[in-house]
Amino acid sequence: MTATPNDTTPDTTARRALVTGASGYVGGQVVPRLLDEGWTVRVLTRRRGSMDDKPWVDRVEVAEGDVGSADDMRRALEGVDAAWYLVHSMDDQPDFQERDREAATHFAEAAKEAGVSRIVYLGGLHPDDEVLSPHLASRVEVGRILLGSGVPTAVLQAAVVLGDGSASFDMLRYLTTRLPAMVAPKWLDNKIQPIAIDDVVTLLVGAGSLPPEVNRTFDIGGPEVLTYREMIARFSDATGRRRPVVVTVPVLTPRLASHWVGLVTPISAGLAKPLVGSLVHEVVAKEDDLLEHVDVPGGFTDFDTAVRAAMRTAQPDTAMRNLALTSAATVASAVVGSLATQPDSTWYRSLDLPDWQPPTLAFPVVWTALYADIAATSATALNAYDKAGDTEGRNAYLKAFGTNLALNTAWSVVFWRVRKPWVAAAEAALLTASSADLARRAGTVSKGAGIALSPYAVWCGFATALSTAIARRNR
Repeated sequence: MTATPNDTTPDTTARRALVTGASGYVGGQVVPRLLDEGWTVRVLTRRRGSMDDKPWVDRVEVAEGDVGSADDMRRALEGVDAAWYLVHSMDDQPDFQERDREAATHFAEAAKEAGVSRIVYLGGLHPDDEVLSPHLASRVEVGRILLGSGVPTAVLQAAVVLGDGSASFDMLRYLTTRLPAMVAPKWLDNKIQPIAIDDVVTLLVGAGSLPPEVNRTFDIGGPEVLTYREMIARFSDATGRRRPVVVTVPVLTPRLASHWVGLVTPISAGLAKPLVGSLVHEVVAKEDDLLEHVDVPGGFTDFDTAVRAAMRTAQPDTAMRNLALTSAATVASAVVGSLATQPDSTWYRSLDLPDWQPPTLAFPVVWTALYADIAATSATALNAYDKAGDTEGRNAYLKAFGTNLALNTAWSVVFWRVRKPWVAAAEAALLTASSADLARRAGTVSKGAGIALSPYAVWCGFATALSTAIARRNR
């Protein structure tokens, strides 16, 4: 682990804080609040480069290390008064529980050894008498490990965090804005107590100054208890949108629901799984004892105000526009190609075709599926470019996309209308190269999109082989 101090001389009287997960959404909000309240802040990250876009990076000490390394934890916690543990696994890898457990244990032992006086952790609200989803259970276990560390620990437990950049808020936003109607699980009517990000940060920072005898969990939640169905409706009202129609069914499991979320939102199915898993339970605060120690100026933010505040900084959702663009272009290419196609022409019937050519009816079926794939996957790639703010990459993809569709249409014209099999074979080879390049470009911003476009490139390769064989047999 290496540490890079800030350029200014720190106030030696200030308390020193360590924030793990500072590159994440919540951690990135906690750091500037600590700085504003006079803390000297050290942040832990795997790569210093991940901090470069943070406006406060020059005001903190950056330590490079991994929470899974006991040595890195000991070095990061040296000289620290209070530590904010704001990391947890949000993936569907089978070993995530073991990784969370091991990292929390290393952190707890190192904090005790370093003489840290306070640990603050953000966990998840949960019922006490139900079998929890694996991710929620893992967060509960991490809290227990930290509480048993021998270092006074405050485990704050929250449900849905309302803020631009919060994964749970993003899921709510995109489900509400992208779908005019949805089929949802019956537990969409479970009770949830959401909380605004500003209030979460206020409580997290305040918890760093709790009396040393306080070692416990604290439930935190906003002023309203709502169902997810009500949250969808209230989000729509707060942002001036038409409320989507929501129909609940009893057969949609968390796993199926997470894949459904991954399909209609930019949130991956792997990330959606723990988010959906937490909604299976009713998550309502059972106490508000933290308010005896931490003041929330002006009181908690209501749901509508929190939504409007989050949407003021949210990037526009270009998904529907991108899908309309790619769909219109793909449909135009498909229509022109279909109009050019003449499988019943006397010329085509006179050709000597290879025995391995698929039946004529197979082509419209395959091409319909491929055109749908091209439109949907290209829209996904454009969404990824937009999210990354890569205008140059987006424009380059659009050029490659347009070139590909032009080559696609041109093959039909050259083969069926111009009736030049050799030229069509050469054109098919160019189309194959273009399709492979399109899949590569999509894969650079979205691995799933690159994989999804691969069948198109493979089919174009087959079309090249078929076109070449027809040209050879009909010289």
